Amino acid sequence: MELGGVVQGVGFRPFVYNLARERGLRGWVRNTSAGVEIEVAGPPDGVESFVSDLCMRAPPLARIDWIRVEQSLLDSHEGFRILESRDRLEAYQLLAPDHATCKDCLAELFDPRDRRHRYPFINCTNCGPRFTIIEDIPYDRPRTTMRDFRMCEACQAEYDDPTDRRFHAQPNACPVCGPHLEWVEGARQGTGVSPSQSLMGDSEILAAAGRVLRSGGILAVKGLGGFQLACDATDPGAVSTLRRRKRRPHKPLAVMMGSMEEIRRHCRVNPEEEQLLLSTSAPIVLLERRPESNLATGVAPGQAWLGVMLPYTPLHHLLMREAGRPLVMTSGNLSEEPIARDNEEALRRLSSIADAFLLHNRGIYARYDDSVWFVPLPGKPQPVRRARGYAPYPIRLSRSLGKVLACGAELKNTFCLTRDTYAFVSQHIGDMENLETLEHFEQSLKIYEHLFRCTPEAVACDLHPDFLSSRYARERAEKENLPLFQIQHHHAHIASCLADNDWPPERGEVLGVSLDGTGYGLDGTIWGGEFLVAGYDGFRRWGHLQYLPLPGGEAAIRKPVRLALACCQTLLGRVPDLAPFRTLSEEERRTVSRMLARGFNTPWTSSCGRLFDAVSALAGVCLEASFEGQAAMELESVAGRCEDLDPEWVYPFSVDRLGECRVLRLEELFKTLVQDLERGEEADRVSGRFHATVASMVAAMCERMREETGLATVALSGGCFQNRILLRLVVKGLAAAGFEVLLHRQVPCNDGGLSLGQAAIAAALRDRGEGGGSCV
Repeated sequence: MELGGVVQGVGFRPFVYNLARERGLRGWVRNTSAGVEIEVAGPPDGVESFVSDLCMRAPPLARIDWIRVEQSLLDSHEGFRILESRDRLEAYQLLAPDHATCKDCLAELFDPRDRRHRYPFINCTNCGPRFTIIEDIPYDRPRTTMRDFRMCEACQAEYDDPTDRRFHAQPNACPVCGPHLEWVEGARQGTGVSPSQSLMGDSEILAAAGRVLRSGGILAVKGLGGFQLACDATDPGAVSTLRRRKRRPHKPLAVMMGSMEEIRRHCRVNPEEEQLLLSTSAPIVLLERRPESNLATGVAPGQAWLGVMLPYTPLHHLLMREAGRPLVMTSGNLSEEPIARDNEEALRRLSSIADAFLLHNRGIYARYDDSVWFVPLPGKPQPVRRARGYAPYPIRLSRSLGKVLACGAELKNTFCLTRDTYAFVSQHIGDMENLETLEHFEQSLKIYEHLFRCTPEAVACDLHPDFLSSRYARERAEKENLPLFQIQHHHAHIASCLADNDWPPERGEVLGVSLDGTGYGLDGTIWGGEFLVAGYDGFRRWGHLQYLPLPGGEAAIRKPVRLALACCQTLLGRVPDLAPFRTLSEEERRTVSRMLARGFNTPWTSSCGRLFDAVSALAGVCLEASFEGQAAMELESVAGRCEDLDPEWVYPFSVDRLGECRVLRLEELFKTLVQDLERGEEADRVSGRFHATVASMVAAMCERMREETGLATVALSGGCFQNRILLRLVVKGLAAAGFEVLLHRQVPCNDGGLSLGQAAIAAALRDRGEGGGSCV
């Protein structure tokens, strides 16, 4: 028999071996590059129960997607054996992601009697590194970065013992034969101190790391898929220093806490959030911060939510015990660069940030950032960033997309490689705004193409011609003579949501609501508040938000008060006497007015994200932004009452028809909102009313769309739906109106999920006989 799915690196062969021995069956099991092969012989009832239990009792990290069984009367077996792996040309199999330290390994880690007591690299078949160390398939130690560590007698005995949970555990190691910590201190640029590499043992190194953290220092830590930067999350000075050195003035920082009890002291946690935190994937989870928390306000300034995670490696568990407090644990990079992966790279790139380096000598093959999840609705957890613990698990579809490479967007880039019924959405790559990130994209893509034995037969990318991902797609399609599909951004968002829900093409079109910050439109303007009638193979723009001016383009995004000023001049014909506008100089005001009058360097946008930015600035919440989405996130954080869509509560708006499109007019909204502010209404009330208004707009547009089209399924996508208040209100309003609502489940609603939609659209257009080009 042959099985496919996640059946390597999860203790599957030892499980099969022991299952066969339990029943007195004969035969063998082996890994192949397609999965696992088994030959088993014995009494018919024993063989039958064996096959049944393969699925029913599989190891916790295993996932069986298919099984093929052939019967034969031949039986020349003696006993049951694990054979050497076999490589099969063009065959591929799924790979397990890295998993958090299991309870058994954790117990051994802190047991003074255990030979792995306080060993930072303890693991077994149920936990530890997988994807980050695998260089090739089938999955065996010589094909991983553990190949240089020859097992000692004790580890080899465990590896060979069918009753041991480290039976055939490929990364198996101990203090005698495995990786070890390394310590470098005084490497920071500009200190005038030469770096010193210490020859201390692991315990001494951990103690030194604890001292650095407790004294307010910045520590670079080599993790599973790259480096992290750590500091005391309760020390305002340490957090401020990290932000200054990392050049990350306001963007929230993730915090690692030692236990659920500690998390509950700082955050409110519901059962679903706790389940995510305690899962083997162990992502960062966005939690509501308690007012009494003593974490430094600089960890997440202006935010009601904290990104929190539990320790997920033995090294993290040991480090948390040494530090004895919550730690900021953020990506080991300068802002907007990929995380550092190996020791030499980290010492070169992070020496301007870290006071000391906690290194080790186990290699990292695949760069891998932390995943981020949130629970906006009961029973509806969603990823914000999909990476460690999830990739390279594929999105499984009920139909084959063939072999397509989709190159994703510019921000929050991922790529998607499809083969058969699997869509391999990559781990988070990052913002494709520099050559370092493009190099990370290309390296990661090579890994996926090799491990999953997939050479693309079509390429898809965003319609925007200047994205680095689009340039890569064009060059590759031309070089390899492949069809290229250039796909409109918001169509890809809706298709991503459809594919995420395995929406069958035969069910036809849906109503798509795509709300985000930026997407290149068919008319050359910036879209972002879109109401589409869409399927995989096409869409039409049914409606959108009224266009707003962006004086200075990116300058208006970085300084939302400029955007708010331009909106008031355009929509109201006046500049109200509000405190935010008094922060602008007379020269800035005149400059904005001249740009609007002349249309100079003033693109127009239907973006919902920019609407949130403008209101955030008007309400005095965020006048300048240092990271994408900051103004909208801070506006969400201050929102007061917004539980309902009462017409008396929401701001007024109207819908006009402009040719074939319906336009949500914003003049009345701005007029009434500004009147609230002029009367002295607080930002929390204004924010609450505004959130309810946007949700009412969505419901009103969808009801009109249903009247015209007869469609009653709505797909919600785009980064604005990471706003949990907006999402809750929209879902509530649509459900009350009788709509079926599709939400993201496995990939983010932001641009991190866009590549999945691009792949689904490209496959549909290819199947329809189109050979590529701009897809409208």
